[in-house]
Amino acid sequence: MKTLSKIYVALVFIFLYAPIAVLIVFSFNDSTSTVVMSGFSLRWYKILLADGTTLKAVYNTLILAVCSSVISTVLGTAASIGIEKYKKSIFRSSVMAATNVPMMNPEIVTGVSMMLLFVFIGRALRIESVLGFATILIAHITFSLPYVILTVLPKLRQTDKNLAEAAQDLGCKPVSAFFKVVLPAIMPGIVTGMIMAFTLSLDDFIITYFTSGPGFQTLPIVIFSMTKKRVKPDMYALSALIFLSILILLILYNIAQVKSEEKIKKKRG
Repeated sequence: MKTLSKIYVALVFIFLYAPIAVLIVFSFNDSTSTVVMSGFSLRWYKILLADGTTLKAVYNTLILAVCSSVISTVLGTAASIGIEKYKKSIFRSSVMAATNVPMMNPEIVTGVSMMLLFVFIGRALRIESVLGFATILIAHITFSLPYVILTVLPKLRQTDKNLAEAAQDLGCKPVSAFFKVVLPAIMPGIVTGMIMAFTLSLDDFIITYFTSGPGFQTLPIVIFSMTKKRVKPDMYALSALIFLSILILLILYNIAQVKSEEKIKKKRG
């Protein structure tokens, strides 16, 4: 039984990571072939760094992901604190149900509905080209907020509610007590929510496609336009760099989380 479970886990990992491994290997291919490895070369990485359109799309994607993750984290943390403060279970459950709608709703429905809303507002305000960075940012904040709330709320529930009151009894003001006592306690949930919001914004295509304008294009949209033609290995190189960046980010986050847990154990011990 143990052997079968190990084989099953191995097959799952192979199924998940074999395509990524193939992509990384062929990003170093000397030719344009996606089947035959003709030699090791950094040719496609050099071509990628010289492609202004792709680099502009990468820049737009990173700026959008950073802005949406930061704003959604601030709003989601504030919303989580507000939800946790309410004692009426009916109101709290209603708010949580409304919060879960963007996650349960199909992305194409969310994208089309938000596009129609933005176009309606643009016509009402007589704005010709309303779709752009602002509309994509609002859309990304909208679908990232529930994930931030769902990661911060459990940490708030795990935190001792008497900590803030104890800090106030010792002379701290309510705002100072929150930043010195409550915020450090829920920081792991906040960081997790921010990373999740960042990654969701980074690779979103459907909602971005419907809410973007001609003046602002993200990397998924640029890659989609390239799929109508033959995809060159420079896209493999770009995908390999993105995968490596996300992997390093997750490793650093896990290391920081382990260290923080060790500090908490030492303090308790």
